[in-house]
Amino acid sequence: MVNIKKIGILTRDCAGVNAAIRAIVRTACAYDMEIVGIMRGYEGLINNEIIPLSSRSVSGIINLGGTILKTSRSKTFCSSEGRAQAAKNIRANGIDGLIVVGGNGSLTGAHLLAVEHNIPVIGVPTTIDNDINGVDNAIGADTAINVAIDALDKIRDTAVSLERIFVVEVMGRNCGYIASKVALAGGCEEVLLPERDFNMDNLCEDIEKASKKGKVSWIIITAEGKAKALDIVQTIKEKTGFDIRAVVLGHIQRGGRPTAFDRVLAAYYGNFAVELFRKGEINKCMRLEKNNTMVSFPLEEAIKPKNIEVEKCYGLIKILAG
Repeated sequence: MVNIKKIGILTRDCAGVNAAIRAIVRTACAYDMEIVGIMRGYEGLINNEIIPLSSRSVSGIINLGGTILKTSRSKTFCSSEGRAQAAKNIRANGIDGLIVVGGNGSLTGAHLLAVEHNIPVIGVPTTIDNDINGVDNAIGADTAINVAIDALDKIRDTAVSLERIFVVEVMGRNCGYIASKVALAGGCEEVLLPERDFNMDNLCEDIEKASKKGKVSWIIITAEGKAKALDIVQTIKEKTGFDIRAVVLGHIQRGGRPTAFDRVLAAYYGNFAVELFRKGEINKCMRLEKNNTMVSFPLEEAIKPKNIEVEKCYGLIKILAG
């Protein structure tokens, strides 16, 4: 059985990460476990940027977006030499186990440290795309959707007032989770998703038919990985001649104050991550099930591709669009 006395935390960024850091640190402190933070993600781990954390050092952060530990992408960590240096620094700092708060890329990195260097790891599912396999709710997804909806409601005010078509681009490189949820919650007329084929000619025909019936405004949502808003605008203008505007929401969806849902989820996940180490469970991810029951499962399962079901959501969007 692995004896974990000193824990390291490494993070990516999105709303709710600081709430997770707080839960991890204070749970560890409650058990008199030593806890350190790794600055700037895997790059910081390679560069030995490691700081002590205490219950007081995480005061006043539960409502903050982003991550107090900062983050960055690391090309060096993608190499076996980089991962070897990271593992060396973990051992040199006396870290017995590593908690990684992040999405697919971060959790894949954690899995590689476990497999290649026998580093005990726990993954905390955290991503606005909510695309971690086996997990219904990842930290950050709820806030990202609510941030996008807030912006969309303001855009609709202008769309209706000026009788215009707007194409709103949301985040989602390979995943349509945000786009589908925003389109449904925002009462949008169309959504373009990476998981679904799309016909631009049909969309233009629908717009023209609706216009003849008196419909004066449209809002189309597109996931960034499916099509760019500016490209869609140009095509629709050329085919229909209608006045149309593009809005790219971009990284505002990664920031902002976390919703109550994400703060509570982060509290459960952060606490459970430490409890898993205390029970001797390693190389695991986690999910929240009914009645706030926490369940662990192998990290290698979590990093497999997740099938995001969009057809039912898309069908409902079209029915309710009117």
